Amino acid sequence: MTAELHSRRSAIATGAAAAVALTACGSGSEPAAPKPGGKVIALAEVPVGQAKSAKTPDGREVLVAQPSAGTVACFSAVCTHQGCTVNPPQDGQAHCPCHGSVFDALTGAVKQGPASQPLAGVAVKIQNGDVVTA
Repeated sequence: MTAELHSRRSAIATGAAAAVALTACGSGSEPAAPKPGGKVIALAEVPVGQAKSAKTPDGREVLVAQPSAGTVACFSAVCTHQGCTVNPPQDGQAHCPCHGSVFDALTGAVKQGPASQPLAGVAVKIQNGDVVTA
């Protein structure tokens, strides 16, 4: 085998391995939805027009927002770019510490890339003054 052919084969093999590694670093699929009815946070802990970091009963990091009084939204705190956990929301935004993506903490929408997809929604509802999984 010539050195040129060996180099080309090595480059192809290395490129394929890198593609597999990059695919593994992507956001991938979210785990199954949390079991319904588990308390995430007390509604009183989430100021109107703001969002707070919390955990679902099964330990998943989430952002819980109260865009208007008595209305809640919940999003995975896992950045859709490469799976890092975003920082707790400040000034209506959640920043990813890994690559700088910025998300709207009330809607989960991307405000600044490199992430191109919004934060994944988590179904919640208000029950007896608490935000619970739905």
